[in-house]
Amino acid sequence: MSYERGSASFFHRVLLPAAVCGLLLAPTGCKSPSDYRLEADNVANSIIQEKQVQALGRAQAFSIERPSDALRRRVLVDQNLPYSSKASLGADNLEPIDHWPEEDYPKAESSVDSVITSENEQALKLSLMAALEIAARNSFEYQTRKEDVFLAALDLDLERNEFRTIFDGQVESLISTDSTGDRTVSGTVSSASLGASRQFDNGMELTSALAVDLANLLTLNNASSFGIAGDATIAIPLLRGSGRHIVTEPLTQAERNVVYAIYDFERFKRVFAVDIASDYLAVLGQLDAVRNAESNYRSLIASARRSRRLADAGRLPEIQVDQAVQNELVSRNRWIAARESYGRSLDAFKNSLGLPPDAKVELDRAELERLTERTLRIMSEIIREEASVVDENQPGADAPVELVWPGREGAGPLEIEEPVAIDLALDNRLDLRVAQGAVYDAQRRVVVAADQLRAELTLFGSAELGGRRSVGSANENDATLRFDEGVYSALLTLDLPLERTAERNAYRSSFIDLERAVRDVQSLEDEIKLSLRNKLSDLLQSRESFKIQAKSVVLAEKRVKSTELFLQAGRGQIQVRDLLEAQDDLLSAQNRLTSSAVSYRIGELELQRDMGLLKIDERGLWQEYAPQADDDVQK
Repeated sequence: MSYERGSASFFHRVLLPAAVCGLLLAPTGCKSPSDYRLEADNVANSIIQEKQVQALGRAQAFSIERPSDALRRRVLVDQNLPYSSKASLGADNLEPIDHWPEEDYPKAESSVDSVITSENEQALKLSLMAALEIAARNSFEYQTRKEDVFLAALDLDLERNEFRTIFDGQVESLISTDSTGDRTVSGTVSSASLGASRQFDNGMELTSALAVDLANLLTLNNASSFGIAGDATIAIPLLRGSGRHIVTEPLTQAERNVVYAIYDFERFKRVFAVDIASDYLAVLGQLDAVRNAESNYRSLIASARRSRRLADAGRLPEIQVDQAVQNELVSRNRWIAARESYGRSLDAFKNSLGLPPDAKVELDRAELERLTERTLRIMSEIIREEASVVDENQPGADAPVELVWPGREGAGPLEIEEPVAIDLALDNRLDLRVAQGAVYDAQRRVVVAADQLRAELTLFGSAELGGRRSVGSANENDATLRFDEGVYSALLTLDLPLERTAERNAYRSSFIDLERAVRDVQSLEDEIKLSLRNKLSDLLQSRESFKIQAKSVVLAEKRVKSTELFLQAGRGQIQVRDLLEAQDDLLSAQNRLTSSAVSYRIGELELQRDMGLLKIDERGLWQEYAPQADDDVQK
C-alpha cells in the first residue's frame, strides 16, 4: 500500500487498528503500586474468609495491619522510655527513602483502645482480659502467625492464576537503516501484539496471539504496508500429565495449605492465650510471694526486737537473741530475692505481650483475689471443722491406718472422665486435623508419582493466518486474515518410558512419605492422650494440694500465735527458735497455697486447650468450655 492512496484510507486501515491495539494493551500498565497492594489485600482477605468458613464454619475479622502499634509507641513516648531510632515507633514513622513507591504507606492507623491508660508516665494497669487483648495486637510472634495465613492465601491466588486466561501485550517501534547494498534503505516498523493463554484442568494448554504491523520506507518510493497475523497453538497430554487430579494437584495442595494455615493459627491462638494467662497468674503468684516475704520480714523484725527486750530483762539467753537477729537477716534476703524475682518475671511477661521490658506495667491483683476467694472459703470450713471435732470420734493411737484416695468431692467442673476428654480432643484438636490431612496429601503424591512413570503422549496443533511486515517487506501488499489461506499443522509425540530412574525413586519415596505421615498421626494421637491424662492428674493433684496447703496455713497461723503467747508468758519449754521455725513454716505454707491455687487454674485452661475446646476470638479473648452446657444439650 502506498501513502499516496489517501491519508484517510491510511488512517483507517493502518493507524486506527494500531491505536486500538495499543489502547487494549494500555490498561495493564495503568495501575499504581498502591492499587496492586490493595488488590492483593482484597484477594487474600477474600480467600481467608472463604477458607475460614470451610475450616471453622464461620468467618472472622482478619487483618495484618497493626493499628495497635500505637500502644507500643504510646508507652515509649508517654512513659519517656529510651529507644534507638524511628523504627522503634513503627514502620509508619520511618522516613521514606529515595524512589519509595507509596507516599502514604505504611501509614498510622488511628485506633481507640480501651486498655490503654498510660498517661503522663503513669503505669499501664492490666487485667487478665486486657493482657490477652494487648498480646494479640502487639506480640511479634502473633503478628508473624497472622502473616503466615495471609501469605498462604497469596500462594493460593498464584496457583489459581495458573488456570485463568492470561493476557500479554507488547508495542514496538523500530527504525533501521541498511547501507550494505547499492542503495541505502531506511524505514520504520510499528508493531503491536496481544496474546492470550489458558491452561485447562484436564491438562490442555491453549495459546493465541494477534499482531499488527505498519512498515514504512523512508527512502526509495516511501512505500508502506500493513501486516496482520494471528496464530493459535494447542497441546493436549494424553497419557502422563493428563487428568484433572494430576494437573490440578498444585492447586489442590495450595487450597489445603490455606486451611492448614488457618488451623495452625487457631491452634496457636489457644496455646498463646493459655501461655499469656499462665504467665500473668505466675507473675501475680510472685507478687503474692513478695507480700508474704514482706509480712514475714516485718514479723521477724518484731520478733528480734521482742527478743532483745526479753534478754535485757534477763528472761532470755543472748544466744536466742542472736538466732532471732540471724533469722531477721535471712528473711531480709528472702524479701529482696522475692522482689527481684517478681521484677524479672514481670519484665519477661511484658516482653511476651510485645511491650518494652522497661515499660511501667501493673497487673490487677483482683485476678489472684478471685482465686483466693476459694482459699478463704476452704480455710473457714477447716476452722469450723476443727472447732466441732469431738475427741472420742478420733481414732485411737493403735487403730489401723487406712489410706483414702482423693474422691470427687470438691472437684471442679473440668475434672471430667478421661475417655470423655480423649473423645473431645480427637474430635476438636486442629493440629490433629492437619496431621490427618497430611496423610491424604501423601496419598495424592503417590498417585502423582505413579503418573510420572507412564509414557508421555501429547497431541499438538497450530494455526497461522495472515502475515507480519518488516522494512524488507514494506513493498508488499497489505496482509489479511483469511482462513482459507492459513497454515495448519498437527503433531503427535510419544516419549517412551525407557528411562525413569528418577521417577522410580520418587515413586518409592512417596510411599515412605505416606508411612511417615501415618506415623505422625499415630504419634500425635498418643501425645494428645498422654497430655490429657497428665492434665487430669495435675488437676487432681492441685486440688488436693490446695486443700492440704489450706490446712497447713491454718495450722501454721495457729502455731505462730500460740508460740508467741507462750514465749511472752515465759514458758521455759518454748524458745525463740520455735517461733522462728513456726514463722518460716507459715511463709512456706502461704506460698505453696498460692502456688496450688494458680496451678489449678492454669491446669483448667491447659486442659481446655489440649481438648481443643478453648475458643479465641479475633481480639484474642477466650470463651471457655462449659461441660454442663454439653450435658444439657445431650439431655
